[in-house]
Amino acid sequence: MTQDLTKGRPFPTLLKFTIPVIGGNLFQLFYTLADTMIVGRTLGSNALAAVGSTTIIIYLVLCFIQGITSGFGICLGQRCGAGDEQGMRQSIAVSFVLSIAFTVLITSVCCLLAHPILHWMQTPDSIYDMAYDYMFAVLLGTGATIFYNLISNILRALGDSRTPLYFLILSSLLNIVLDFAFILPLGMGVAGAAWATVLSQLLSAVFCILAGWKKFPVMRVRPADLKDFVHQARIHLNTGFPMGFQMSVMCIGQLAMQAGVNALGADAIAGYTAATKVDQLSVLVDQAFGVAISSYVAQNFGAGRYDRIRQGVRASLIQTETTNLIMCAFILLCRSLFVPLFVDHPTPSIIGYSNGYLIAVSPFYLILGLLTVYRSSIQSMGNGAIPFAACIIELVMRICGTMGLSMIWGYTGICLASPLAWIGATSLLIVVYYRMIGKLNPLKG
Repeated sequence: MTQDLTKGRPFPTLLKFTIPVIGGNLFQLFYTLADTMIVGRTLGSNALAAVGSTTIIIYLVLCFIQGITSGFGICLGQRCGAGDEQGMRQSIAVSFVLSIAFTVLITSVCCLLAHPILHWMQTPDSIYDMAYDYMFAVLLGTGATIFYNLISNILRALGDSRTPLYFLILSSLLNIVLDFAFILPLGMGVAGAAWATVLSQLLSAVFCILAGWKKFPVMRVRPADLKDFVHQARIHLNTGFPMGFQMSVMCIGQLAMQAGVNALGADAIAGYTAATKVDQLSVLVDQAFGVAISSYVAQNFGAGRYDRIRQGVRASLIQTETTNLIMCAFILLCRSLFVPLFVDHPTPSIIGYSNGYLIAVSPFYLILGLLTVYRSSIQSMGNGAIPFAACIIELVMRICGTMGLSMIWGYTGICLASPLAWIGATSLLIVVYYRMIGKLNPLKG
């Protein structure tokens, strides 16, 4: 019942697998865009700034969740490529247990630290209460996010990129309905938008689990599949935890950027928030290509088809960079149209901050595409050390860029910190990838 990514021409095989993942990521972006647009246009620019000031904190948690569940998916994908059915069952069972443990841990820590984090982020007093209400509600629903991402990565590792898309579409539409219901008739404010997102994502996770159990017998795990739990848990944590940690570390640099923007006031936060929501279009599309090449490489690595890895990475790069060029042109041409989607009657200052970010960042989407494809490929070949080193480079360059460039160019300098970090990390990943693939496939390396 799994889709075999070790057969067929790499370019169409990857494209067929990637398109539903892109659709799923775009609908995931739809979640946050719906919240932001409805909040901004119904509750005002201060409410938009409140949501925006917490975005990076929530994204930090989401990055860790995406990283660790992607790592679990790589373990499963390698066993799928090797045709090890018992190993696949053990991988799925262990992933479920570990995800329950991480749900309890992450939810407890994040909710307890909500106030200290907002103070450290220099959240303005005028939006503090709304920011806390929104962030606390989202963090309290961490379990829904963990299990949706886990099930999605399990299904993709098994070769099914369509099922997560179908149920995410359904829950995205439900999210919009709940947004309006919770914010307007029930008067729940920004917290209502957060609860709408949590409940919608929980529903998507439940549907994905039910569909997966019906479609893939290997997902019907039994207690016997946990008999070697300690050893299997160690294998999964050795892959998943570094990926989760490295993605979280990357977000720490973005926290520094958000803190610098917060210090500029509510207009800067609102403009930056609108721009970064649009910018997420490129980030999530690139992540979709990363998810696809990760599943592809993991299966082929498990099957020993090293020749197909090089072919697949080349095909993925062509697809990714073509898409990035189109998105860059679209964003630059239409940048002035975005802020009114989020704020009713935006001030020139808010529009200026939004446009400034998009002009500074979007030309570097090509670098982001290289970073995503090479990092995902290296991780799926079992090398977690180099991607982690790259993320440290990214962290250092993002923080140094924020502090140093902001002293020279102010807000524009803060925006340029991200492209600087991408360039630094990509420089290492490209060199290591070609060394690895040359050793695995020396005749064609």
